[in-house]
Amino acid sequence: MEHKIKDHSNAAARFLKDEERATWHDETLWFVRSKRDKAAQQLPEWESLREMASGIKAHTLSHLDKYLLAFEAKAKANGVHVHWATDAEEHNRIVYSILAKHKAKNVVKSKSMLTEECGLNHHLESQGISVVDTDLGEYIVQLRKEQPSHIVLPAIHLKKEDVSNTFHECLQTEKNNFDPAYLTNSARIVLREKFLEADAAITGVNFAVAETGSIVICTNEGNADLGVHSAPLHIACMGIEKLIPKAKHLGIFLRLLARSATGQPITSYSSHFRRPRKGQEMHIVLVDNGRTQQLGRKDFKDSLKCIRCGACLNTCPVYRRSGGHSYHNSVAGPIGAILAPNLDMRKNADLPFASTLCGSCTNVCPVKINIHEQLWSWRQILMKEWYGSPAKKASMKAMAFVLSRPRMYKLSGKIGRKIMQWLPGLVNNRLNPWHKNREMPQAPRQSFNEWYEKNKR
Repeated sequence: MEHKIKDHSNAAARFLKDEERATWHDETLWFVRSKRDKAAQQLPEWESLREMASGIKAHTLSHLDKYLLAFEAKAKANGVHVHWATDAEEHNRIVYSILAKHKAKNVVKSKSMLTEECGLNHHLESQGISVVDTDLGEYIVQLRKEQPSHIVLPAIHLKKEDVSNTFHECLQTEKNNFDPAYLTNSARIVLREKFLEADAAITGVNFAVAETGSIVICTNEGNADLGVHSAPLHIACMGIEKLIPKAKHLGIFLRLLARSATGQPITSYSSHFRRPRKGQEMHIVLVDNGRTQQLGRKDFKDSLKCIRCGACLNTCPVYRRSGGHSYHNSVAGPIGAILAPNLDMRKNADLPFASTLCGSCTNVCPVKINIHEQLWSWRQILMKEWYGSPAKKASMKAMAFVLSRPRMYKLSGKIGRKIMQWLPGLVNNRLNPWHKNREMPQAPRQSFNEWYEKNKR
């Protein structure tokens, strides 16, 4: 089982010890990224869709108060109970109070990164309520008592052999039966019973429409639909940034979401919920939990445009080679690294540094979030606020001293090249993190400037 390590570089080193798994993880996610590229290239209007989605989100965030109130009024008129939660604690308290009022003891839940962010499962279980995650990937990691390692593919860090062993231990399936169809059907049989005996269904929300007071939930397994339509109580938990103004805007986001996430033209189920069915009660919990604070940060407010497709994770060379659990946060990868410091700078000060700043995340983002620039901005703030390690701060000061003095820079380069030529053991050793997984390059005899001075005409 995975153990939580609150430092990205240490956790990544642990993940990389299994070189075969790390390579497989890297290649699998790049395969998903390639599918995304093919799906995007099939739409000539792809860039126009990205531009429109980014503009709609920017407009909505600029008028969020107005759209939230409009959504609340419409939802209430539809017969839905609307609640407001300032933080994770209040969100959990509200959900529990609704369940307690209905004497609900068995809950089925579809995938919701917000409830992961709030730690809802742990809170409800501590109150004696059974919560079963019904998305297959979520169910697997729940059985293993792990967090999801990916927004869209929560068990992407596991191979079929891992799933087989977990199911054998928890569901008493055949030992060493690695057939995906057998394993999926085994989970289906167990989950079907959970759906039938559920007192309540909890779902996330992909999009909420201010114009109609309705919500949209996207799944590939239909588990949200099955839970909502079989239980007498539906609780939908959504971050306040999930709003869009009008129903006509949905087509833009639905086309972008599935293609960016998995390369599909559309998710198998895009389910619209406007009001409770006859005899059912429906609640929507609107959660802030730091989002208004992020909205007030000029350099970071655009991070709230995120539609949780996971494309930035699939393309990130650091995420692919370090695994989702190394981010010690409910949302991993580049987008998580710009959202997490807003909630807790000290706890998440390492995450913005888990990037090469190559910009690939920004290039694939369907709503055009400038992710790599925000990572760079967080680094400036964290170092200025003294959240960086003393060693990093000292090394950055030394670099600034050398790079701002041309003569010192030339001299340092010359000394460094000589050391690498004459005493390679001083840099090719275990004390140098760059040498742990790669050979240092052979030092050139002269710098480019020296070569240019000799060869210029």
